[in-house]
Amino acid sequence: MSKICILLFFSFCFESCGIYSFTGTSLSPDLETITIQNFGVATAGGPQNLAIDFNEALKEYYQRNTNLKLVPNDGDLFLAGSIITYEMTPVATSATDQAASNRLTVAVEVTFQNTQNEDDSFDKEFSFYQDFPQEQSLSDVEGRLVPTIIDQLVLNIFNDTAAQW
Repeated sequence: MSKICILLFFSFCFESCGIYSFTGTSLSPDLETITIQNFGVATAGGPQNLAIDFNEALKEYYQRNTNLKLVPNDGDLFLAGSIITYEMTPVATSATDQAASNRLTVAVEVTFQNTQNEDDSFDKEFSFYQDFPQEQSLSDVEGRLVPTIIDQLVLNIFNDTAAQW
């Protein structure tokens, strides 16, 4: 009898939650497709493969974490944009007024459209950065920092579009 009560309790809990996913998405089951246009680079600097790496990471994340089918045009969800910032800036000074650390910042401008719920659509800028010691050059750390920054940008975009956190 207690097993039946437990089963009924969990069934009721999941039924009353409405749309729920174990991946954290809150997408309507009516959404079946997504179109992700390739993001271009609208800034100087950065590795040559920055846009390619970003585009592939974004597409792969949606495919891995949703049931949406990636289509070239007319998806139920639509993502487009460009990489608008790739810059290194000093962020902390030492006692000798020299930079003690530097910051690499990447920003992307995103247009998101939900064809079934226009209230979810937006144009928004996402940015993320990583700091590194002044003793290291950008070329020394770029191969390690850029993938971390891309991963965080993709996660932030995903959270605002599919998880709506």
